[in-house]
Amino acid sequence: MESAPTNKKTIMPENLEAVLFDLDGTLLDTAEDLAGALNVMLECRNKPTLPMNLLRTYVSRGAMALVCVGFGCKPHSPESQPLWQELLDQYENNLVVHTRYFDGIERLLNYIEGKNLPWGIVTNKPGFLTLPLLTELGIVSRTNCIVSGDTLPQKKPSPLPLFHACQLLNRKPENCIYIGDDRRDIEAGNSAGMLTLAATYGYILSGDDPGEWGADGLIAHPNEAHGWIS
Repeated sequence: MESAPTNKKTIMPENLEAVLFDLDGTLLDTAEDLAGALNVMLECRNKPTLPMNLLRTYVSRGAMALVCVGFGCKPHSPESQPLWQELLDQYENNLVVHTRYFDGIERLLNYIEGKNLPWGIVTNKPGFLTLPLLTELGIVSRTNCIVSGDTLPQKKPSPLPLFHACQLLNRKPENCIYIGDDRRDIEAGNSAGMLTLAATYGYILSGDDPGEWGADGLIAHPNEAHGWIS
């Protein structure tokens, strides 16, 4: 059963023009590969590795957040910068070991495509990781647009990456749905005037309440997005 909307935005089915997804924690379950790269770094330094159920909650916040939780450093500090780069290098060499679609995403994409709707990806993940990952999984040839974290100078929560995706698709933002598993996703989608769905099946930090993000709906499984699209 799909969740009730939490604010006034609605899109009539005949007006829906596109569906956009965040990547990590929404479209793909990348946690084991990205967090695994951190644990390799910890092992190399004879430090205890961290449990996956802890690390996966930080994946949507990016590599810097993982480095900080793993090594106890502050974001973008002189200590964290080389560790961040090392993590990206380690991850780049092991992009698609365990990564896969979340359960129900393949069915959702088939459903969207069956309605002749374009769909795209808007992520903060840098392009040098995004494009090889999506290429190896066969998604590049399937999706209608990809906006990576360095496609523009701005990242989410700025709405500009979402506006750029709409320009690539030749669609109106107010007639699009954006699905993401982080507060930044919902802030960006709301600022762009899109209908927003918070993917609570994704990488939610302990103590973070997606119900407070201002999304139009909460989906605990990709199947629950069908009702919003139909």
